Amino acid sequence: MASIFQERKLKGMFAAFDADGDGYLREEDFRALVARWSRLPGVGPGTELRTRVETLLMGWWATLLETGDIDGDGAVDLDEVLLLVDRLPAMVADVTATADTVFDAVDANGDGVISPEEHRRLVETWNGQPVDTAGVFELLDLNGDGHLSREEFALLWSQFWISDDPAEPGNWLCGPFPG
Repeated sequence: MASIFQERKLKGMFAAFDADGDGYLREEDFRALVARWSRLPGVGPGTELRTRVETLLMGWWATLLETGDIDGDGAVDLDEVLLLVDRLPAMVADVTATADTVFDAVDANGDGVISPEEHRRLVETWNGQPVDTAGVFELLDLNGDGHLSREEFALLWSQFWISDDPAEPGNWLCGPFPG
């Protein structure tokens, strides 16, 4: 069962995904998320990266619906999302594959690393609005070199989705979360 910490961490992400704010995730909310991601440089309509992002996000929607839509109404609430979170530790390869696609989408200049600005863009894309990320990147930059490598990002991404340890820096990957 997802912990109180995981629920708190994912509550903000749930609200960001819930495009119409009705307290449920539906396919339309994930389509809206795809549209947000399509505004990133390199992820525009017709690009290979756009196809990967859409396949990824809609694939997670299908998994979420299969795992969490207990009553079969085509909608998933936060408690039902947490059912999938409980299964993520057994799905590390899937979570890592998600990290690879997200990394490629966010690495706007294609230099193989994520800069603080690219990280801010990631947070704002996930959240669908401007977010104060002051001090967050410094927590994430594990080796202090001023950017996130693909390996660092994959670790942080896994920590965000799977970790129950408040001390792990990946919990901040998608920005500050509700207190």
